[in-house]
Formats: sequence, C-alpha cells, structure tokens
Amino acid sequence: MSISAPVAAVSSLVRLVEQQRATTILELMKIVPEACAQLKRATHNSISLSAGCDVFLQQMARLSQGQSAEECSRALIQAGSEFVQGAGGCRDRVAEFGSAFVRDDHTILVHSYSRVIMGLLRRAVKQNKRFRVYVTESRPDQSGLKAAEELQALGVPCEVVLDAAVGYIMEKVDLVLAGAEGVVESGGLINKIGTYQLAIVAKAAKKPFYALAESFKFVRLYPLSQYDLPTHRADLLAFKDTKPTEDWLARLADTNPMLDYTPPELITLLFTDLGVMTPSGVSDELIKFYLD
Repeated sequence: MSISAPVAAVSSLVRLVEQQRATTILELMKIVPEACAQLKRATHNSISLSAGCDVFLQQMARLSQGQSAEECSRALIQAGSEFVQGAGGCRDRVAEFGSAFVRDDHTILVHSYSRVIMGLLRRAVKQNKRFRVYVTESRPDQSGLKAAEELQALGVPCEVVLDAAVGYIMEKVDLVLAGAEGVVESGGLINKIGTYQLAIVAKAAKKPFYALAESFKFVRLYPLSQYDLPTHRADLLAFKDTKPTEDWLARLADTNPMLDYTPPELITLLFTDLGVMTPSGVSDELIKFYLD
C-alpha cells in the first residue's frame, strides 16, 4: 500500500538515523536537517513532505535535551517508527469523524484523488450508506480517474466531470470533499490545483466545503496569496515565445501550477484525526505541538 509524503519522509529519516555514526549531539543536529533539505530539493511538491520533515525535526529538538547522541538517536528511531506505524490510524480517525457527515441519498463532489477521502467513503460504504459521487477529472495528471475506478470497485455510483464543469453540477451536490497537501497556520488549504476554484463555486452555491487532513499535514506557513506558496515559480503561466506548431497539451504540466491555496473563509470544516474543527483551530494545534 502506498504511503503519503510526510510518512515517507519520516521513514527515510529514521533509516538515516539508524545508519549515521554521529558521536555528538551537534553532529546529529547537523546531519538530520541537511537530509531534510535534500529531501525537499528532490521533489517539486515539497509541501506535505516538508510537514513530515518538520515533525521529525521537532521531535529531535525535544529528545536532544540532556541526552547523548546515541541516546537521542535511539529515542528518535523509536519515535519515528511509532509515527510511521500510527499514520494509518490517523487516516482511520479522519474517516471516522468525517463519515458522520455522509448521509443516505447524498450526492458528493470529490476533487482529484485523496487517500484520506477514499478512506472516508469506504467507511461510509461499510456503514451501508447509499450515496453518489462526482469526481473531478483533475488535470493535468487526471488523478480523478483513479478515484473513480476505486469507487466503481466499491459499488458506489460515480461520474467523472470535467474540471471546468464543477459550476454546472454544483446545484446537484450536497457537499464537497477535498484532501490536503498541507493545512497552513490560518486554517487555509494547500491542495491539488483546482481546489480553490471549487471552494469558490461551493461558497457561491451555499454548499458545505469540507477539507480532510491528518494533523501531521499542519504546516508552519502563512500564505496570503497563490504566489506565496513555496512551490510557486516565476515561469508558471508566464508568456513565452511559442512556435506556430506548439503542442499545447504536452506543455500543460510544465507551464501550469500543480497546487493552489484555498483561504480559510471558504472552508466550512476540517475533518482531522484530532476531531472536527473550524479552520481557526489549526493555529491552536500548531502552537501546542511546537511550543508545548
């Protein structure tokens, strides 16, 4: 079974600590942040991966107090391994809290593919709830098709809709579900491109927009616009000289952003492993984790 980027990051860092031979805390405190930086540079989408790295670094800061390098390493390996093993449980708790909002005869709109959303819908199926799902195609990688295939396998009536058709079908929808690459300090959402416009349409149509995320995806970022995201590049959607025979479809993935930012005022509630919360509750949880 595939794992999310934060869990994969922590798993990689655990293996690093197991193999490193630092003799002092200072050495260890240098090795691990450098490894985190390398992991972030190795991917174009570093938001959720950064969340996992930040969780590991915070654990290291706590465990290094008054400990030798060897003691800290052992404690880090244990804490990191427990985190990886417990990550599936976090997703199950999100599904438990969120499935209460799915009712018989509901029509649900889902954006793209999200493991945590699929977990919620599987739980709802096991609870013998009957519902229908629209899934956005989710260009440019068409990841919504994977969600549609899994829903068909579950026996859930579903239909794939064009990203541009969400306004057209919104009046038929009872609620909207979106996953998250990261949830920022304001309670806003960083997720697959198209999430922001989906939330705008849902708000205009007075439909509830629910975001689903494990608490380890809460990140210490405070974007004020789309262009404050760490993944933003100046060349995205920049006007360039093109050939008369330009293959526009082939260029889409390179010239368009993969993530966008949805501000908290467009989000009705967040379903997390810590419970159902309003966007304003995210900053409280981040303060607890990093300052307590």
